[in-house]
Amino acid sequence: MNKHFREVILKATGATDIFEIKKIQDLWSGYGVIMRYGLEGSDLQTVVLKHVHWPNLKKHSRGWNTNLSHKRKVRSYGVETTWYSKWSKMCDDRCRVPECLIFEKHNDEILIVLEDLDSIGFEGRRKSISLNEMKVCLSWLAHFHATFLGQNSEGLWKVGTYWHLDTRPEELSVLSDKELKNSAKAIDKKLKESKFQTFVHGDAKLANFCFARKGMNVAAVDFQYVGGGCGMKDVAYFIGSCLNEGECEKREDFLLDSYFSVLKDAVREKHRDIDVDALEDDWRKLYPVAWTDFHRFIKGWSPGHWNINSYSERLAKKVMATL
Repeated sequence: MNKHFREVILKATGATDIFEIKKIQDLWSGYGVIMRYGLEGSDLQTVVLKHVHWPNLKKHSRGWNTNLSHKRKVRSYGVETTWYSKWSKMCDDRCRVPECLIFEKHNDEILIVLEDLDSIGFEGRRKSISLNEMKVCLSWLAHFHATFLGQNSEGLWKVGTYWHLDTRPEELSVLSDKELKNSAKAIDKKLKESKFQTFVHGDAKLANFCFARKGMNVAAVDFQYVGGGCGMKDVAYFIGSCLNEGECEKREDFLLDSYFSVLKDAVREKHRDIDVDALEDDWRKLYPVAWTDFHRFIKGWSPGHWNINSYSERLAKKVMATL
């Protein structure tokens, strides 16, 4: 860590010294690292640092190594700093996010200093998940979507999610499924035309949820692709990150019912002028559209990916038949 960033952290935390504890993970494609640091002389014992720096050699695990890809990643970290500086404070305990203590841009580096969620009881990470735990995450998403319903996504992605069509022309160009390729713009248009627009997390996979000790509350991290959109994008992506194709089909109604039950109560609380039944009707119809939108991306990005399955293919066929 350079001297400038060290001084920034000391000032933000009131610490007299900092020391490295462990690396949590590398950032995607070699763009930096997430670290846990300990503090001396501060009320805080630990913080999490997201340290971004542009790599000299941009390597991608699936061969995507272009200037467009680099620009998208650079933009994503700018979006994340805007999220923490302008929007994150609107989240309450029902859609908990880490507090940002400070962020700093210096040359080709960005430092984001975050509250350590592990230190306040959100140390649980899951590689697999129960239905009750899925409901907890869906509740987080419902409260998040209700909180930002109707907000202008200024400073964020105009359309959120890391797979949005306008930001992924290369993956579309190599998509071999011609029917899906030709339907991509119409699918995107249907999602954009929903009159109920909110903020989407944009990467709401299981790995980005941190579970409380008893498993009945979660916080979420990684806001590089937060932006405007239909909430079904997050819901479809989350469910697909947790279940195999048979379980997705079997549990779809149960999980959507759980999500909408929480969403409608949260919207009634925050937006008395919104017809919650109309909202549910609109978004339920868009669930398979949102699923197909991600399916379009994954088939172009990684044709052999495990998430390409018969359930997704059937949903996509039904959606394309209605366009």
